[in-house]
Formats: sequence, structure tokens, C-alpha cells
Amino acid sequence: MSRRSAGFVGAWAELQRQHQRQVEAEARRRREEAREARAHQRLAAQSHREYRQAEARRRTEELEAQVAALRGLLATGCRAPAFRASSLTRAEEIPPFDPGQLGWAVRMPDPGQYQAQGGWTAGRRAQAEAEARARFERDRHAAQAAEAQRQQRLAALRREYEQRAEAERAEVRRHNAGITEVTEGVRRGDPDSVVAYCSAALYSSAVWPEGFPRQVTGAYDPAGRQLVLDWELPGYGVVPEVKSVRYVPAQDEDREAARPVTQCRALYREVVAQSMLLVLHQLFTADEFGTLDSVALNGFVDAHDPATGRQAHICLGTVMAQRAVFAGLRLEQVDPVSCLTDALRGQLSARPEQLTPVRPSRRPQDVSGRAVTRGGDEEPDLYGMDPIAFESLVADLFRAMGMQAVTTQRSNDGGVDVDALDPTPVRGGKIVVQVKRYRNTVPPTAVRDLYGTVQDVGANKGVLVTTSGFGPGSRTFARGKPLELISGGELVDLLHRHGLRGRLGDAGPAAPARPAPASDPASSSASASASSGSSSGSSSAEDYNVLGMTWAGDVVLDVCALVCQGNRVVGEEYFVFFNNPRTPDGSVRAMPAVAPDRAAIRVAFDALPPTADRLVLVAAVDPEVNPEADLSGFTDACIRLLDAGAAELGRLEVADGRARETALVLGSFRRRSSGDWDFVMGGKGYTGGLEQLVGDYGIEVE
Repeated sequence: MSRRSAGFVGAWAELQRQHQRQVEAEARRRREEAREARAHQRLAAQSHREYRQAEARRRTEELEAQVAALRGLLATGCRAPAFRASSLTRAEEIPPFDPGQLGWAVRMPDPGQYQAQGGWTAGRRAQAEAEARARFERDRHAAQAAEAQRQQRLAALRREYEQRAEAERAEVRRHNAGITEVTEGVRRGDPDSVVAYCSAALYSSAVWPEGFPRQVTGAYDPAGRQLVLDWELPGYGVVPEVKSVRYVPAQDEDREAARPVTQCRALYREVVAQSMLLVLHQLFTADEFGTLDSVALNGFVDAHDPATGRQAHICLGTVMAQRAVFAGLRLEQVDPVSCLTDALRGQLSARPEQLTPVRPSRRPQDVSGRAVTRGGDEEPDLYGMDPIAFESLVADLFRAMGMQAVTTQRSNDGGVDVDALDPTPVRGGKIVVQVKRYRNTVPPTAVRDLYGTVQDVGANKGVLVTTSGFGPGSRTFARGKPLELISGGELVDLLHRHGLRGRLGDAGPAAPARPAPASDPASSSASASASSGSSSGSSSAEDYNVLGMTWAGDVVLDVCALVCQGNRVVGEEYFVFFNNPRTPDGSVRAMPAVAPDRAAIRVAFDALPPTADRLVLVAAVDPEVNPEADLSGFTDACIRLLDAGAAELGRLEVADGRARETALVLGSFRRRSSGDWDFVMGGKGYTGGLEQLVGDYGIEVE
């Protein structure tokens, strides 16, 4: 072979070796990718398996913790502090007045900062000095006007604070006086006071697991110094049927191991005995006045009677415990069933899971007919509910809606009645809840205070729950903020939708009170005063708002109001304009405007006719003053919502006018189904003036 051919073969062999190396490298890369893919799949499978296994362990731990809580119910309750009436009292802790930015006086201009600019000649220097003085005087007058306005707003804010603080102090005094009255009644042995006090002791206890009922019917026998109670027990479903959860990787599913039936039955019977012993313990330890010598207790469940199929109270346990005997027990170490049946000689159903009843000893109805039921199937009146029970009911509502919720302590709660946590991702978070058991409209100051609390504690949302309603000032302030306002009607609806009970007075969910039409303002005010004088949180006798209208431009306008049902005015006499300055009942009146307003309407929303669901505000060019004008100069307009003390509650946006239009619908206040009012911005214009506009609302102009 020649050297040339040998060199060619060597080059060809080298190319082959390079190609082989590339093939081998590509094969190694594919093998590595396949290995990584298999490793990723194994890791993913392992992660999924580990997650499912961890989830199964978590569920098992929850079941074990639930069972442990049931078995340790009595021991946990014995470690809890005894109830005392002093825990219900509230401190008159009103936060100090905080003027905010209004506390800083407007800075007056410094004459030294207003020097003449330029001027090479005497005449120019004199002109420059005059211009400097003019600038100084202009800025000084503006600063003085701003300072005067600041002082007015500061004075109004201080008056508002003092009124609110006094109302809060009065509410605290009324609450504490009620606690004192009940306490004194317990000292005297008054039956109603004793039952109320003992019910509070049981309701205030935080040791009962979630889902345990708290219905009690009680009566007190002063002659025998005996309290007789029917107390609702939890049903058999309180014992979890599942014992543990195990993840099976082969089938990729969870398998639940059932708890043995004998164990479920024994545990439920033990829970019944513990519940009755715990009720006795809480009652005797709460009796700081020595009122109870004995307690006759009947434990029942509210279920379908197996014998009749009807809903009934089935007694599963009964005991009559003497204080002297009960005081000698060491409840932390007793066997609950033996203690109840042997030491206290009570009776306990042999098969409570099958609702096998026992005969109760003494019933509350046997005590002179003075039985009082609390927390039963009857719809409780939210107005008459104890404030603490009402806060607990609101907390129960939030828990029923899938949130975590607890009531706060009676003092140092920062204005928060319920702390809630929404676990929902993204939109959830910390929620602060304030509860107002009012009969009259909640003032906007309460909504402002809630917003301050939300900012102070860094909450995601604030919720104000009331038995009454909210005015347009509150709704306007809350718009666009992390606030939610729940009126009385909405609250009752939420309670019913989530399996809870509540009503507003004897008539069920009530609309806001509306005084009967009066022939003069005095009678209307008297009616409003009479309707608001008996409730905490009530407004003053002059319960109205002022709608102040401001706008830019020189156009002169007539601002009018129509009281409507839908898109039709209630009656021509309910069209308030320059020739009819007030409605027959005085609920809507035109009034002189006070700067910066250029027109003003006074409205008592709660006094509007019951059939009215809208208050429409309109503006029209005054043809006598501006016969050739249109609304093109009507810009930068807004409605200032003021309270009866002229304090600004909020500003409502209004659309600008347009060329050739001479009348404009500014907006309308619309009654919600709950009785509250919302503002809806208008904007519809008319070229035919006020006559054409009111024609759309059913008023014929001759």
C-alpha cells in the first residue's frame, strides 16, 4: 500500500472514530436523560406517596386528638378557672381623642420669604416689592382661611368624639349595671337572677369541644336552695367512627380503619357521664355566693324517639347532687361512669347510643312553673339576647361559614369583639369583627372606628355586624375599603342559612323603623325621638342627613329631589323643588346651603314613606337667571354627605354636565332589601329642562 493510500485510510479511520465517539456520546446522553427521567418519576412518586402518607398520618392524629379531648373532657374542665360575675363587667376604657393631621395648625407664611424679585430701576423695584407684598397677603389670607377651616373641622371632630365616647360609656354603665343587678338578685336568692347567673356560667365556659350543644332549661327553688336543670348532651355522632387512616400506594387510595363498635359505645357513655359531672362542677364552683345547696340535673339529647319517631327530648342521665357530697370528690381521678352512678347515686342510660332513656328525677317545670329556657329550638330574639351570648352567636356563625373564630376578652380588646381567620388561600386572612346590638341605624363613626382598627392590627378585612342597619354615610365610607357591613336582616338570613337561630323582635327580620307621616317638622322630630330613645346606640332626635351640592362653573342650578317607588314619584307633593320646599311628612326638605355647598337638601331616610325605595336627586338650569345656559359648565361636582351636626361623612361622585343639556339626574339613593340605602350615580341628561326630566318620573307639567 502506498503512503498516500495509508494516509487516506488513517484519515478515514479517524473520522470513523470521531463518529463513533459522537454516537457513543449521544447514547450516553440519552441514557443519562432516561436515568434522570426515571429518577424524577421516582422522586415524584415518592413525593406524592410521602404527601399522601403524611396526610393520612395527619388525619389519624386529628382523630386521636379528638378522642383524647373527649376522654379528657372532665379533667380539662376541672383545670379551668371558676366563673365569676366580675369577668362579665367592662371597663370604661375610651381611647383618647386623636385629631390626626387636624391637630397641626396651618403654617403661616414667613414675610422674609417674600422678597422683591429683580428691578434695576426705582420704578421696577417698587413694582416688584408690591408684587411680593401681594403674594404674601394672598398666601396669608389663604393660610388663615385654611386654619379657620381646620379649627372648624377639629371642633366638629372633637364634638363627634365626645358624643361617641359618652355613648360608649353609657353603654358600658348599662351593661355593668345589669351585671350588678343580676349579682344582687343572686345574693337575695331571686329565682330568675340565679338561673340567669348559672346560665352565664355555663355559656361562658370555653372547655366544651366544638359541636357540643348548649341548650339549658332551668328553675331555682329558693325554699330548698336547689337549682333544677335540663342540659342538652351531644349526640352519638360526637364519637368518630374512624379509628385511623392508612395510605395504600398500590391502589393510590386512603383506607379507613373503623373504630370498634364496643369502643364507640363505651366512649360515648363516658362522654355523657363526663358532661354531667362537668356541668355540676361548673355550677358549684361558680356559686361564689353560696346560693346552691344542691343541683338536680337531667341530661338529654334532642333526637327522634325510637318508640314514636317524633322529635323529643330523651333523658340519658339524671342526678341530684348535694354540694357537701360533691365537694368531697376528686374529679380528676374518678371514673366518670362510676362517679355518677355510684358516688352520686345518679342514673345513666345503659345504651345511650340507642337512645335508651332513664326517668328524670325533678324537672324545671315542677318548680312553681318558673322554668326558663335558653338556647333551645325557639328562635332567640337578638335584641333581647345577652351581649356576650350575642357575640358568641356571631362567632358561631363565622365558624359555621368555615372560618376559625373566637370571642375576645371583655377588656383590652381594641374594639374587636370577635377574632376570625379565613383559611382560604389568596382571599383569606385575619378578620376583625365588631358587634353592635342596636335598634337604630349604626352611626358612620362606628364604621370609621372599625376601619381604624383594621389598619391598627393589620387585618385583611373588618366586618361590622348589627341588629339594625346602616345609613348611606356608612355605605359611602365603606365603599372601596376592606370593610363589610352586615345589617340585621342580612344577619338573620345568614344565621338561618348556616343552621343557627335568631330573629329580630316579635315580627322577625325587621326593616328600619319609619315614623308615621306628620303634618309638621315638630311632630316628625318627636316621633323620631320616641322611636330612638330606648336603645343603645340610638341616634339623636334629629336623625337626618344633609346632602350638600358643590360644583365648578358659574351656572346657577336648581337642585331638586324626588321620592320615588321604582321610576315613579310617590306623589307630586313628594317632588321637592323651589315651589314645594318640603314633602308632606317633612322627610325631605330644601334648606339654605352653607359654604362650600351651593345647594342643600335635608333627608331623614328612616322617615321616608314605607312604599318609597328611591330618592332621586336632579339639577336643572334656572331659566330665569341663565336663560341661555346649558350644563357644559357643570364640572367637578360632588354631593357632600353630612350628618345632623354638619360633620362630613363622605363625598359622592356626580357626572359632569354636557353641552345643550339643561337638566341632569345626579344620582339616586336606593333602599336595599335589608332596609339600608346605597347611592347609585346618575348621568342621564335632558335638553328639555326640568319639565322633560320630571315627566320621566310620572309628573305631568301643564
